[in-house]
Amino acid sequence: MQRFACAILVGLAVPGFGLAGTQQTPLATSHDLQGQVKATANKVIPAVVSIASTVMVRDQSFSDEALPFGLFKEPPARRQYGQGSGVIVTPDGYIVTNNHVVADAVDVEVILADRRQYKGKVVATDPKTDVAVVKIHALNLPTAAWGDSSQLAVGDFVLAIGNPLGLSRTVTFGIVSAVGRADVGVADFEDFIQTDAPINPGNSGGALVNTNGELVGINTAIASPTGGSVGVGFAIPSNMARAAMQSLIKTGRVVRGFLGASTQDVSPSLGKIFRLPDVKGAIVTDVHAKGSAERAGLKRGDVVVRFDGREIMDSGQLRNLVAQTPIGSKHRVDLIREGKQYQADLVIQEAPRERPKKSQTASSSASTVHPLAGVVFDDVTPPLARQMDLPVNNGVVVTDIEEGSLAEASGLQPGDVVLELNRQHVATFSALQRFAEPLKPTDLALLLVNRQGNVMYVPIQGE
Repeated sequence: MQRFACAILVGLAVPGFGLAGTQQTPLATSHDLQGQVKATANKVIPAVVSIASTVMVRDQSFSDEALPFGLFKEPPARRQYGQGSGVIVTPDGYIVTNNHVVADAVDVEVILADRRQYKGKVVATDPKTDVAVVKIHALNLPTAAWGDSSQLAVGDFVLAIGNPLGLSRTVTFGIVSAVGRADVGVADFEDFIQTDAPINPGNSGGALVNTNGELVGINTAIASPTGGSVGVGFAIPSNMARAAMQSLIKTGRVVRGFLGASTQDVSPSLGKIFRLPDVKGAIVTDVHAKGSAERAGLKRGDVVVRFDGREIMDSGQLRNLVAQTPIGSKHRVDLIREGKQYQADLVIQEAPRERPKKSQTASSSASTVHPLAGVVFDDVTPPLARQMDLPVNNGVVVTDIEEGSLAEASGLQPGDVVLELNRQHVATFSALQRFAEPLKPTDLALLLVNRQGNVMYVPIQGE
């Protein structure tokens, strides 16, 4: 007799048995799941608060009123009110929430689930992770227990608890839809948990918990064409939020670990150039002098593929892992150099206070000519460096790019300072011209550029 495998809906199977009475691992019934969800909600709701913030804004549409001597009256300031959520994480009143909930607030009101109200003080904020800490003067408060967000997997059940649209003590239920979401556009350091548990305006800063009632995320954002929930919500992982909170309380800022090098993602074309088995990893584009990476022996062009045994998919993941790592701790890095595998022991250093953001443009059009056709270069002289606000006073700078050129499609930008062409150092325009002349229309031009302090590879492949 032929046997068939099939899926069994939770709550429809007899516990302990599959088809034809075959003994199996007991399945949870819908009643069991409902009881667990109810118990979790009752456990966590008291620790989730409503946060009402007030900021002062100036009406930009206000018509300036002329005053004597050519002066103008400043637009009047008015109060603007916002609402979000927060999670009590210590019995003496420390609350974690989102930076965008309390940023620039002149007044913060915290309302507990039992309707008690307290004046809140913003301890510190971190826009780079969108985490903030608020303190209220109270004792013996209910708290949410921290969970380990690294243990979350797609399909895990989660509850979102907060105050959407001003409706306090709201609980929604769903699953983890994805982990490690970046490029959402909310913060500089993004490693979001994606969930289909409904999240709406006002949920920001609220709790995302597992069915054990452990805090695994701080609800932060939604992707929606309507402004309301369409089943795509994002939460900051608890491990990231907890590390940020502890640093904010201790130092007033977030102290982050740093690799001591700049990296970029592996694209399909770069994967071929660097002879990688997969399109993943983080390419080292610049090694900071006397930094951790240099001391560990890392070199430009190395591709980091594992950090402490954890596979690295892209540069953002590596940056997030290192950022949450204690300063001075030692870690094993696996890398590929010229097609061969190496290992290095790296001691984490503290990240610089501020690092500029990267920006990049792209075009779908291209031209079957020399790979650098349509690009205007110039030597970087001190006057030009001052005029274009360049980070160096020597080298070769891109001053213009023809629309529709291969260079534009590859992401090269005006203001990029060229450091290398096909692994050859470029000090002057004449050197660049000498290296570029032999290139054929089908050849690769691998540029290493300095873009506002960030060093990166830009591959331009001819056709």
